[in-house]
Amino acid sequence: MKVLVTGAAGFIGFHVSRRLLEEGLDVVGLDNLNDYYSVQLKLDRLSQLGIHAEDISDQRFCLSRSHPRFRFIKGNLEDRALLEKTFNESYSVVINLAGQAGVRYSKEDPSAFIQTNIVGFANILEFSQRFGIKHLIYASSSSVYGQYEGKAEVGARVDQPVSLYAATKRSNELLAQAYNTMYGLPTTGLRFFTVYGPWGRPDAAYYLFTEALKNGSPIQLYNYGKMWRDFTYIDDVVEGITRTVFQKPEASSKVFNIGTGHSIQITEFLQKLKNICGEEGQVEKVPGHPEDIRFSCADTSELFKNIGFQPQVHMQAGLTAFVRWYDQYTSADQRQPS
Repeated sequence: MKVLVTGAAGFIGFHVSRRLLEEGLDVVGLDNLNDYYSVQLKLDRLSQLGIHAEDISDQRFCLSRSHPRFRFIKGNLEDRALLEKTFNESYSVVINLAGQAGVRYSKEDPSAFIQTNIVGFANILEFSQRFGIKHLIYASSSSVYGQYEGKAEVGARVDQPVSLYAATKRSNELLAQAYNTMYGLPTTGLRFFTVYGPWGRPDAAYYLFTEALKNGSPIQLYNYGKMWRDFTYIDDVVEGITRTVFQKPEASSKVFNIGTGHSIQITEFLQKLKNICGEEGQVEKVPGHPEDIRFSCADTSELFKNIGFQPQVHMQAGLTAFVRWYDQYTSADQRQPS
């Protein structure tokens, strides 16, 4: 089986690509390597897949030095000529994990989100149906639920986004539904709930908290710490995606939550991180942002019903693994992670 993974240099995309290679699949990764956060981190992820910076050039396939079944191409989802070239590879499955990230950043640069998350995703849909892709799996987000206070069920109301980022992700789900209805393209959207773990994004709270604890910098708790999150370890997310890849796709458009089904207040989460790091840190409680979700918790019953899986990694183990990676990564050649 050959799979296209967009966003392959991203946090989730890198882990998914590595897992699919371990499963014996042929993988083509696509990423534009934008500078929303550290490009070096993205290059370091790719180096784990055998792709080195000096080998990368725009719109040309690059063969991994260590994984004969992995190739990488640099480019944007908005580039239709590049996508046509990339899709001309006879994939069975496309996993779209590319997209402009950052809930708050969507207020600063809305055009980047419209172009990548909507125009780019529409291109993915178009080429998927044109080239006969058997299954399109794509990243959605828990942010589509808005200020939902309970355990979020897949069928809950999702028409009141509080950020442009959330609106683009909901737009993806509607576009996927339309392509399924019009062309019969099987699609599965995965609403990720606060993914964390090694090789994670440096703008994420757990990464910023760890960085501050290690450097002795103040830690800012938004909304005065009155926020709750369903933190989901990266290995659990990758397992959910991988099982979806190997599942025989139905001729429908589905959406699932990928989360633990448990929510923790950010103050308690920080305390766990402090204990692991062995640092007390300095905490500043500050007002929240209008775009921030106050509470998130996934109902995972549909995920379990369809792919027989629920996340398994406990937070203590997940955070310990992240801190261990962070220490190793930031100490290598005195590298600065962000």
